[in-house]
Amino acid sequence: MGIIVIKLVAVVIMGYLIGSIPFGVLVGKFLTGRDIRKYGSGKMGATNVLRTAGRKAAALVAILDLAKGALSVIFAGLIIGSDYLIIGNYGLYLMLTGQVLAALAAMLGHNWPIFMKFKGGRGVATYFGGLVALCPVAALFGGEILIIGAGLTRFASFGSIAGAVGAYTILVPLTIINGFPYIYLFYTLIGGIIIIVMHRDNISRLFNGKERKLGEKVPTEDSPPQT
Repeated sequence: MGIIVIKLVAVVIMGYLIGSIPFGVLVGKFLTGRDIRKYGSGKMGATNVLRTAGRKAAALVAILDLAKGALSVIFAGLIIGSDYLIIGNYGLYLMLTGQVLAALAAMLGHNWPIFMKFKGGRGVATYFGGLVALCPVAALFGGEILIIGAGLTRFASFGSIAGAVGAYTILVPLTIINGFPYIYLFYTLIGGIIIIVMHRDNISRLFNGKERKLGEKVPTEDSPPQT
């Protein structure tokens, strides 16, 4: 029992540290010489990188942030192995539990990174990266909704929330009818709640008609605000 607890703690710490790697800040600084957190939303995710450093930088950051979630799941599987934890009459598949905890920890690391004084992003790409490694079908469905929602409305925040909700929604019938592990449903529920909470300021701006659209630039030293 002791080794099981140690492994679970280890994968949570590992996931958090991987999630804390500030790729948005590093890429933005390398390509533009600026700290992207001083502009736009102040976040280090791909959306703010898009507004401050351009499409190529944003695409690179999105891929790297996706990798944080996926690698956390993969490494957790390697650390835990195929052990089982028996609770009463139920067998809890420890590997899946550890992988989900690692993926959620990666989201927390991205949103509150220890390397950046706990000021990070919103966790969307890292969430979907973890989901790709856990349940590709749900990740594909939610990702399509994200792309379509953001594309039609030009609001990245709307697409992100819709994508997270869509991933959870599709897993409900997949869990009930197709027997997908309940732990996936838990991941999408908790991850979706985190994403919605992290977008609460965007939600307010959406209702007030003040939310920035995709492709809308933000003022930097090299592009003064237009009057």
